[in-house]
Amino acid sequence: MTDGDRVRELDDATVAQIAAGEVVERPASVVKELVENSLDAGAASVDVTVADGGRDRIVVADDGRGMTGEDLRAAVRQHTTSKLGDASELDAVGTLGFRGEALYTIGSVSRMTVTTRARDAGDSGSKLTVDHGEVGEVQPAGRPAGTTVEVADLFAETPRAGST
Repeated sequence: MTDGDRVRELDDATVAQIAAGEVVERPASVVKELVENSLDAGAASVDVTVADGGRDRIVVADDGRGMTGEDLRAAVRQHTTSKLGDASELDAVGTLGFRGEALYTIGSVSRMTVTTRARDAGDSGSKLTVDHGEVGEVQPAGRPAGTTVEVADLFAETPRAGST
């Protein structure tokens, strides 16, 4: 038996890229996920901007509920959601998506910046950048209530099948 035949555990970066392929097939799927998040957050207005078909830049901005800095930090981690507490609530989920799962997977294959302010957070908002899976620090930021997600360099560091 060769090493190539052995069963082994994948590293976190490889797992993230495989998971991202399930959610992020092409730039349009990123727009879909982010717009669904905006609608789930109660947005009355959603603005979408795309550059170079979405490969260079996608920006989705909404006037939804927004998030606190603490929630923002959690939302970019794997398997996080504000939609349910445990498996018993799965059948009752009435939303379009699971915010944290989309943000985690999109952040693993792009440079993503999320700027947000919860409606009841006063004047202070928060900003966080995820650079191809590397999560930065939550920083203070000005923004009206809602969330803006900017995605740049989509798939720039993702190996393609057949590439060396």
